[in-house]
Amino acid sequence: MKNVNAFIVGIGEVLWDVFPTGKKLGGAPANFAYHAAQFNKLDQFRPDSLVVSAIGYDNDGSEIIRELEAHSLPYHLDRVPYPTGTVVADISDPNNPSYDIKTRVAWSHIPLTDELREIASRTMAVCFGTLAQWGRESRNTILSFLDSCPKDCLKVCDINLRQSYYTKTTIKECLRRADILKLNEEELHIITRLLDYKMAGEETLCRRLMGSYGIDTIILTKGIHGSWILWQVGTKKWKSFQPAPEVKVADTVGAGDAFTGAFVGSLLNSLSIEQAHEVAAKVAAYVCTQKGAMPEIPEDLRTH
Repeated sequence: MKNVNAFIVGIGEVLWDVFPTGKKLGGAPANFAYHAAQFNKLDQFRPDSLVVSAIGYDNDGSEIIRELEAHSLPYHLDRVPYPTGTVVADISDPNNPSYDIKTRVAWSHIPLTDELREIASRTMAVCFGTLAQWGRESRNTILSFLDSCPKDCLKVCDINLRQSYYTKTTIKECLRRADILKLNEEELHIITRLLDYKMAGEETLCRRLMGSYGIDTIILTKGIHGSWILWQVGTKKWKSFQPAPEVKVADTVGAGDAFTGAFVGSLLNSLSIEQAHEVAAKVAAYVCTQKGAMPEIPEDLRTH
C-alpha cells in the first residue's frame, strides 16, 4: 500500500449521546477516529483519521457535521432517509452507565458506494464493531469494506456488545476478519458461551479465540482491575498488564474507544505493544476524568 493519502478509519455508528445536561457527539467509530488522530505523528506521511457512517436529512445530522468539523475530524457520511442516531445515556452511576439505543436510524443504513470502496483500498487501519451491523445494510457494507482493504491493513474489532444488538453469526464474521480483538471480561464470556467453549480461565479462552480465528492480538479490559494484552507470533506467546490509574471519574463514556484509538495510533507510530498499552491505559483514565467522549488529550499523554 502506498504511504500517501492513506486512512485510519472508524466505521459504523455515529450518533448523539443524550445526557440529562445535553447531547454530545458519540459512537465508537467517531470516538476511535478522534483519538487515533491525536497520535497521528508519522514522519513519512500523515494518514487521515476518517469517520465512516450515515446521517439523516435532519438537524441532528447537520449538527454532527458541524461538530466533526469543529474537531477537525474528516468524515465520509452519506445522508439517508432515516433519522440520525441517538442514544440516551443514564450516568447516574458514573462507573456503570446504561444506554437506550435507537436502531431504526441512519447508521443502520450505511450504503456501499464507489467512493467508499476507494477509501477501503487506501485504508491502513480500521476499527469496527457489532452494533452498526445490527442493520443488514450496514452489516453488508462494513464486511465488504473490510474485505476490500489492503492485505496489510490493520483490522481492529472493538466488539462492543450492546444489550441484545448482536448475533452469533455477526460475532463470528467479525472474529474472522480481526487482527486485533478488543473486548471486556463480560464480552469474553458471552462470546465464548455462544461459541460453546468449555469453561476455562480468561487467558485460556483468549488464546483459544486467537487460535480458532487467526487473531494476532487480544485486548482484554477489566475496568478498575486494569487490562491485559495477549499476542503471539508463530509459536511464541506474550502478554502485558497495565493497572487502571486511580482517577476521579466524571463519566466513563468513550473511555474504551479512547483506549483503542490511543493504542492503534501508538502502534502505527512504531511503539511496542507494551509501550502502546501503557499509553492507552493512561489516555482512557484521563477520558474518565472528563465529561463526554472526545476531550483533547494533553500533550504529555501523547508522547512517550
